[in-house]
Amino acid sequence: MEQEFLMSLIMIIGIDLLLGGDNAIVIAMASRNLPPKQRKKAVILGTVFAIGVRIMLTSVAVYLFQIPFVQLIGGILLLYIAYHLIVGTEEKEEEIKSHQSLRKAVQTIVLADMLMGMDNVIAVAGAANGQTFLVIIGLLISIPIMIWGSNLILKILDKYPALIYIGGGMLAYTAGKMIIHEHKLAPIFHTHPSMGVMLPYLLILFLILSGFIYQRIEKNENLP
Repeated sequence: MEQEFLMSLIMIIGIDLLLGGDNAIVIAMASRNLPPKQRKKAVILGTVFAIGVRIMLTSVAVYLFQIPFVQLIGGILLLYIAYHLIVGTEEKEEEIKSHQSLRKAVQTIVLADMLMGMDNVIAVAGAANGQTFLVIIGLLISIPIMIWGSNLILKILDKYPALIYIGGGMLAYTAGKMIIHEHKLAPIFHTHPSMGVMLPYLLILFLILSGFIYQRIEKNENLP
C-alpha cells in the first residue's frame, strides 16, 4: 500500500509540474501591470486560490465532465481571457487603484487556471484513484514551483513585453484543444478531422492578429 501511495503521489506531482507551465504564464500575464509590491501579493493569492479551486474541481471531475458543452464553454471563455490579457492597457503605476487591480488580477488567475486546468484535473483525478488527500499533497508541493515560475516569466515579460503574444498564443492553443475535446462536438471533428487539427492554430492566429490590430488602433488614437 505504501509503494502504491508513493507511486500515485509521484505521478500527481509530475503531472502538476508538467502541466503547470501554462499556469505560471497566466499568473505572470495577469499580474504584469501591477506595481511590484502588488505583483507579489497577486502571485501568491492567485496561486493559493487557484490551487484551492483545482482541489475542488478534481474532487468532482467525474461528474463535471458529464455536463454537456463544459469543454466548449471553457475554451471560449479562455480565449476571451487570453485576448484581454494581450490587449490590456499599460496603466501607469500611480494611476492604479491597488485593491481593485489586485482583486481583478487574482480573479483572472483563478478563472483562467480553472478553465485551463481541465486536462490537469482529469489526469490528477485518474492518478489519485479517488484519494483527495493525494491530490492536496501533490498540489501543495507544486505551489512554490508555480510561484517561482511565474516570477521568472514576469521578469522576462518586463524585459521583452512583445513576448506577451507568445503567452496569449499558448492560451489560445489550450482553448482550441478544449473545444475539440468537447464530447458533443466529437461527430463533427470525427467527420472532418482536419478541422480538429487546424482549430488550435487558427485560434492562435486569430488572437495574435486581433491583439495586434487592437494595439495599433489604440496607438493611433493616442497620437496627438
